[in-house]
Amino acid sequence: MRIGVPFVLAAATAAILGAVAPALAQDAARIIAERREGLRGVQTEMEAMVAIARAGGDPRPAAERAARVQAFFQNFPDRFPPGTDTGDTRALPGVWQNRAAFLEAYAALGPRLAELRTAAESGTPAAFAAAVQATG
Repeated sequence: MRIGVPFVLAAATAAILGAVAPALAQDAARIIAERREGLRGVQTEMEAMVAIARAGGDPRPAAERAARVQAFFQNFPDRFPPGTDTGDTRALPGVWQNRAAFLEAYAALGPRLAELRTAAESGTPAAFAAAVQATG
């Protein structure tokens, strides 16, 4: 019995896909977990900044918090690659289904975060409170 090239290629492809598929699933799970952990961190930072804004205190210490939030959102769309729309994710389907709207919302976030950080650095409670509210 002679084994042809198509058979060998098919067997090799199946073997490669069999080895790669679990790795891709693990990678997607890791990306989702990192994304969720990062968003929990953002929530913690934002809650602290809201408390500072409500208290009307000196917002300068919040500048470091704003910087951490900015850093997390750097290249944020890259945290939603194909294959991370299923599994243990709470991301809205619109992130993938309406990518243009997602990217538009992301583009609007950058300037708001910059304003938040600037307002915190200014030491002006009213400016900081307005920036926190605008950031959402």
